[in-house]
Amino acid sequence: MTFKLVKAVRVAALPGHRLDIAFSDGSFGVFDFSDIKMSRGEMALPLHDETFFARVFLEMGVPAWPNGYDSDPSNIRMKLEAAGALHTEGATA
Repeated sequence: MTFKLVKAVRVAALPGHRLDIAFSDGSFGVFDFSDIKMSRGEMALPLHDETFFARVFLEMGVPAWPNGYDSDPSNIRMKLEAAGALHTEGATA
């Protein structure tokens, strides 16, 4: 597993609290964000609703939501790599 400082260059919400995300180093994957539903923090609670979760956008290369919640793209990339779910441009399936 390699820790890299990256920015997100594309993000889209998918059903089931998942993020389709691409990074500045050319890697990409689908990240399961469903653990957010276990969080009871004030900032995380709105993300339990899939309609609100789908409002994800990029702010300076960081996945963010209208309530100010954001998630470190380098951490997401590291977790995708650890799970074997990180892909690179031009890689064959």
